[in-house]
Amino acid sequence: MHSDRVIIEALAVETVIGVYDWERDIQQRLLLDLELATDIRAAAADDDISLTLDYAAISQRIAHFADEQAFALVETFAERLATLLHEEFAIAWLRLTVRKPGAVAAAAAVGVRIEREWS
Repeated sequence: MHSDRVIIEALAVETVIGVYDWERDIQQRLLLDLELATDIRAAAADDDISLTLDYAAISQRIAHFADEQAFALVETFAERLATLLHEEFAIAWLRLTVRKPGAVAAAAAVGVRIEREWS
């Protein structure tokens, strides 16, 4: 696995998420942190974005995914998003944190953090 990481922090997306009936009718904000393994040496040597993970393109794809999906569980959102990023961007390893602000009154946010590696 490469030790270089492309990071995206506190990416805000809107999606339908939740187990309660009232949550199925509204969009809620999720905050995502990602670490994506890659080897940045070729991109750095040629100053060429096509040789690295394009965080703008990845962020846009995540926003589109969030907008088109509806899940009850943050866990499902995280797992499906991880699989999509692997398949569409050839990401071999990622760490993904998904936070749902305001879901628990006494907490700033709740959520999940997953790590996935594909060979």
